[in-house]
Amino acid sequence: MTSQSSQIEPVSRLLQDQLLGSMKATFVGKDDIIDLMGIALIAGENLFLLGPPGTAKSALVHELSRNLQCRSFDYLLTRFTEPNEIFGPFDIRKLREGDLVTNTEGMLPEAELVFLDELLNANSAILNSLLMALNERVFRRGRETRKLPALMFVGASNHLPQEDALRALFDRFLLRAHCGPVTESHLSALLEAGWVLDGRPSGGPSPITIEQVRFLQGCVRQVSLDTMRGAYLDLIQRLRAAGLALSDRRAVKLQRVIAASAIISGRMEARVSDLWILRHIWDTEEQQEWLASIVDEAVNRAEASPGDHPRARTLAPPDPELLGKDLSSIEQAFETHPKEVLRDHLSALGSRIEWIAEDTAREALKERIAALWARIDITAV
Repeated sequence: MTSQSSQIEPVSRLLQDQLLGSMKATFVGKDDIIDLMGIALIAGENLFLLGPPGTAKSALVHELSRNLQCRSFDYLLTRFTEPNEIFGPFDIRKLREGDLVTNTEGMLPEAELVFLDELLNANSAILNSLLMALNERVFRRGRETRKLPALMFVGASNHLPQEDALRALFDRFLLRAHCGPVTESHLSALLEAGWVLDGRPSGGPSPITIEQVRFLQGCVRQVSLDTMRGAYLDLIQRLRAAGLALSDRRAVKLQRVIAASAIISGRMEARVSDLWILRHIWDTEEQQEWLASIVDEAVNRAEASPGDHPRARTLAPPDPELLGKDLSSIEQAFETHPKEVLRDHLSALGSRIEWIAEDTAREALKERIAALWARIDITAV
């Protein structure tokens, strides 16, 4: 284990310090998303970005592709997007001979990095092919089957799915991140960084090669999870009890991103601190704040150690709007949710509210929480 750690450490340092570090210097206020991109890249899992237009979702993926110097494919989906636009048209010459072969040159089946913007506009014509590509890294069309070289898929949308078919598509994105506008305090730095980015020459040496990324991906399954498995099991059980719909399949796959956090940190053994990644498995916007609080509590039970992932104890400041939405969902479901679940949610949200900088927003949310606690105490009598 020690010898393998010495092999991965130089490569993981290149990834963390140069690839991800250079992106953080370029994109202001996006450190958490960039770290998630690094995790998804090494785990070979998919990342979903939720946010309005103009918040650098596509620019982040383009920068990652530029730094890796890899083959990429990006496409803006509409309700009318056809499979040919994503996977390529049939080869006319082969078709004349009665053979259905897809010409995939420059299309998704040949890409090492895939970005699908407005992902949830996907229609039934391409849905099944997309699901197979996302889940199995396989493209199948008629009798034709190809293994995809994709390192990762990134999907983006400004809304969450409503239809069952689209929920199945969303479910294939193991990690989720909210990509919003920068805060006022970061606006000046954003303008300066954007000006530099626009004038930067294209090209340049890659800080890390595709082969090195695939080497790190190959090490993921060799990471020992023994040290953190008990804490992980406890956290999964608590999140399920709190109302998070976490399937067995997702619980198993999450071990890959936990292992990827260890790999990026130069370790071949996962720690409790690597559970930070579970902050990003929410299904709704309303779940983001209480999920972050519960996961952070689990992470902080272990002492900080050298070699922890830098994101392990770097929790983004609470979003008053998201906290308000979470409280509204509790108010609406007060009569249907078990009181122990409501207590868990309120306790988690209460710890987050204390960190809101704006006095008026903090006090208003504290009043709402106090009113909900009073309702629980009355019904408990």
